[in-house]
Amino acid sequence: MKFKLLNSERIFKGRVFTIRRDNLRTPDGRITKFDIVEHHGSVVILAIDNDANLLLIRQYRHAAVDDLLELPAGTLDAPDEDPAHCAGRELREETGMAARKLVELGKFYLAPGYSTELMTVFLATDLYDNPLAPDADEFLDLEKIPVAEAISIAEAGQMPDAKTLAALLMARPHLHAYLK
Repeated sequence: MKFKLLNSERIFKGRVFTIRRDNLRTPDGRITKFDIVEHHGSVVILAIDNDANLLLIRQYRHAAVDDLLELPAGTLDAPDEDPAHCAGRELREETGMAARKLVELGKFYLAPGYSTELMTVFLATDLYDNPLAPDADEFLDLEKIPVAEAISIAEAGQMPDAKTLAALLMARPHLHAYLK
């Protein structure tokens, strides 16, 4: 059951995303509109140190009006940027660490009802100090939490960040060696 695109118009162009309005014909013949956030992709990184701690960041998220505990993540600089390159940069900017081993675990849509943003999930291990300056609008606090404890926090509903929850679920088969 496909919808047929009749036309599309850009209604907003921002720094990180564009919003377009699509006019569609539904499978039963009605006409409807969808507002779509066009986003060229992002990454989320599960970085685990040599002590089996997951590196998380706490940062203020204005839309949520709260400081959230979440995995390091970031937006691709361009639609054609290699997600692994972006993951390496974001890991260094947000945690001060780089990874000798960076493994892609998979991808998921962050909010497919209204956004094209596709997130690529990476597992980063064999970490070493190699900081980059954070973005000018980032004020981050690094928190190192044992992997098992981080999963418990997430399962208790105390980590209300969708990308972090999805990435933890996707990574679960790869985390057995770190669960103590």
